[in-house]
This record gives sequence, structure tokens and C-alpha cells, in this order.
Amino acid sequence: MPIVSAFLVPGSPLPLLRGDNPPWAGLADAARAAGSALAESRPDVLLIYSTQWIAVLDELWQTRPHSTGIHVDENWYEYGDLEMNLRIDTALAEACIAAATDAGIRSRAVNYDGFPIDTGTIVANSFLNPDGRIPAVVAANNLYHDFAKTEALGRIAAEQAELQGKRAAVIAVGGLSGSYFDHEIDIATDHIVSEEDDAANRALLEALAGGSANGLRERIAEFAGAAKGDMRLKHLGWLLGATGGFSGAKLLGYGATYGAGAAVVQFQLS
Repeated sequence: MPIVSAFLVPGSPLPLLRGDNPPWAGLADAARAAGSALAESRPDVLLIYSTQWIAVLDELWQTRPHSTGIHVDENWYEYGDLEMNLRIDTALAEACIAAATDAGIRSRAVNYDGFPIDTGTIVANSFLNPDGRIPAVVAANNLYHDFAKTEALGRIAAEQAELQGKRAAVIAVGGLSGSYFDHEIDIATDHIVSEEDDAANRALLEALAGGSANGLRERIAEFAGAAKGDMRLKHLGWLLGATGGFSGAKLLGYGATYGAGAAVVQFQLS
């Protein structure tokens, strides 16, 4: 089995940039704990899908070997800058592009200096791969792809890792409920926007802990509409496809990121 670990992590930069803020500290601690668990699984590569890397035509895959520099988030710039240190497994990414294209999902490589790597990918890599040592395959969130097609992409990435004999960790980068406060708040009092969103988030996390892939697909479809799920939770489609399902999940952290739901989850592989 090429998949040795799998995680859900939020793409918001707030826990990374302001981990000293009490409502965000738990998420930051949880993400670092996930990083320790990932390291113990000894992956050769990270398979990353972030809801924040948006594509509208082809499916895009990063192939630039090493991206470094400073990133300024377009929404949360007042909280600080993000340092980027992202290495790419180019051979595996190219294999994914070819396999996805053969499967009818038109794909192409992105490889140029200064490409704007998205915040979610940078945040996940910073928490889970802090020294930037482990290379990654990073796939874009194509707005025209549904949950099933994203699941197929995750499966393709895992299959290509197996063909190359590589141990892979699957990283789903995205949030839960998607409603933010539309006014300035005291960040020390941040919380989920509504009781309804909080209840929906907790029910989804319970479903993840249950580990039933078919039941989870139904729950995600319901959740995505009721709680304005982040990109209809396609990042969990990537994780389901790449892992082939899981037997349960451990909640490492749950909280709000300016009103929206966020969680760090470690999955128990089947």
C-alpha cells in the first residue's frame, strides 16, 4: 500500500501566523501534531490538494522542482507574510499529468519562477513539512470538477506513486463550514459563525470518525449545501480517492478561523 498516512488540515493562514491567539492556538498545536505523525509514517512524497489553488480550464499540477520566497495572502495580509519552501517530485507529477490525461481529465504542468503558490498549500507544507525536505505532488482545484472527478484525481495520484514505488502521505487542505464574519471582530473571541454551522461541522467530524466511505459521501453532499462547505469539500474527495477509503479518523483539533469551521484530522487507513 503506497499510502502511509492521510490528513485534513485547514488552509487558513491564521493559525500559522497568529498561533498565539487563543482561538487559533489549538489548531496550530494540532497541525504540528499532525506534522509529527506524518514524519513517523516516513513518506517519500506528499500528495497535496488545496481548495485555494483555483483552476478553470485544465487540471494543473506543479512541476517546478523548488519554489521559495515570501507569499502575502490576499485576504489576511495584515497578520504577516508566509515563507515558502516547496519541493516538487517532478517525475511523479509528470506521471500524474499523463495518467490523468489518459483518463480523460485534461491536465498540464505549471513550471515557472514566481508562480503564485496558494496560501493553503504553503500553510500545509509549513506545518506538516516544516523543513521542506519531503517533495510533493500538488494538484489544483478545478472549479468545473465535481467531487467524483476530484476523487478520481486522488486515486490517479496514489496509483502513480505506487507504480514508482513511493510511500505517500495524502494531504487534503481546506476548511469545513464556509461562512465568515462579514465585519471586524476581536480575534480573541473568534468562534463559529452560527450554532447551525457548528452542529453541522461536528456531525461531519463524527462521520469521518465512523469511517464509512459511502455514508461519508452522502453526508458530505448534505453538509456542503447546508453549511456552505469549503468548495463543497472536494478536498475530501481527493483524500477518499487517494486512500481508497479509511477505517476511522482521529480529531486533533477543531475551531474557528474568523467564523469559518476548521479542523485537523488524522485518518486511520484501511
